[in-house]
Amino acid sequence: MLFADRISRWHGGRLVPGLCLALVLLTTLVAVTSDAFAHGVAGKDAAFVAANSGMQLIPFLYLGAKHMVTGYDHLLFILGVIFFLYRLSHVAIYVTLFSIGHSVTLLTGVLNNIHVDPYLIDAVIGLSVAYKAFDNLGGFQTVFGFQPSIRGAVFAFGLVHGFGLATKLQALSLSPDGLVANMVAFNVGVELGQLVALSAMLLLIVWWRARANFQQHAVIANGLLMIAGFALTQFQLIGYLIQEGA
Repeated sequence: MLFADRISRWHGGRLVPGLCLALVLLTTLVAVTSDAFAHGVAGKDAAFVAANSGMQLIPFLYLGAKHMVTGYDHLLFILGVIFFLYRLSHVAIYVTLFSIGHSVTLLTGVLNNIHVDPYLIDAVIGLSVAYKAFDNLGGFQTVFGFQPSIRGAVFAFGLVHGFGLATKLQALSLSPDGLVANMVAFNVGVELGQLVALSAMLLLIVWWRARANFQQHAVIANGLLMIAGFALTQFQLIGYLIQEGA
C-alpha cells in the first residue's frame, strides 16, 4: 500500500492503539531533548570501563545489553525495520543483517581505532530512523517512483549504528589489556539486549495488528517515527556545531 493510500484510509478510524504508540514516541522525544548529548556509556558504567584492566567478560556483557536496551536511537530504527514484517523468518533476516552490520563496525572501529565524530555519526543514525519510516509509508515509490533495496539499507545502516556504538567506547580510553575479549563480550551483550527489546516490540505490534484499523494508525506511528528521526539528527548537528565553535 502506497503512502497516499494509507493517508486516504486514515481518516475516520479509531485512534486508541495509534495514540498509545504515539505517546511512547513522544516520551522518547522528551528524553532526547534532555539527554541527546549524553547518550552513551556514562556515570558508574563509564568509570568502570575507564578504570578496567584485563578481561572482564560478564561486566562488558552487561554493559552491552544495557546500552542497547536504553539506546532509543537504535530501538526506534529496529521498530521501523520490523513494523510491517509479518513473518518471523523475515524478522530474523532483517535483524540478522542489522546485527552483522553493527557488529562489524563496532569491533573494527574499536579494535583498529577508527575514529568517527560521534555527533555526525549519531546524526546519520537519526536519519536512518527517518529513512525507514519514510520507506514504511511507501514514500520512495510515491515521491521518487522507485524502491531502494530494503535489505541493503538495513545492512548499511547497521554499519552506521555500529560506528555509533564504537564512538561511545572510544571516548573512554579503553585499556588494551583484554580488549578483544571485552569487546566481543560487549557485542554479545548488545545482541542479547537487542533480542530482549525486539521481543517486547514484536509482542506490542502483534497485539496492535489484531486491533481494528491498524493500517490507518500505522500512518500516524510512522509519521512520528520520521519526526523523531529528524529531531535526533537536528540535536546531534547542533551538538556538532557547538563543538566546532568551542
